[in-house]
Amino acid sequence: MDILLLLFVFVLAAFLGFELIQKVPSQLHTPLMSGSNAISGITIVGAILAVRSESGLGMWIGFAALVLATINVVGGYMVTDRMLGMFKGKDAKKK
Repeated sequence: MDILLLLFVFVLAAFLGFELIQKVPSQLHTPLMSGSNAISGITIVGAILAVRSESGLGMWIGFAALVLATINVVGGYMVTDRMLGMFKGKDAKKK
């Protein structure tokens, strides 16, 4: 029963995320990704809780969620750093 609830939440989150991102103009994708790092941090906490589950399947799904959310957070911070670097002056880039 718990796995069905988790699957339902996953499918609902994937659908809502796809619909939300699809309606965002392309100029706002980078700032939106920068702001979504906090949400991915919450996903990491949830994935850690899922890894601790009693079910073997839940543990593997939690591990996959942990890996993917970590990649998302690291990539988001790298893109944000690169985006902010574009606004620095030429003197600040040399240092």
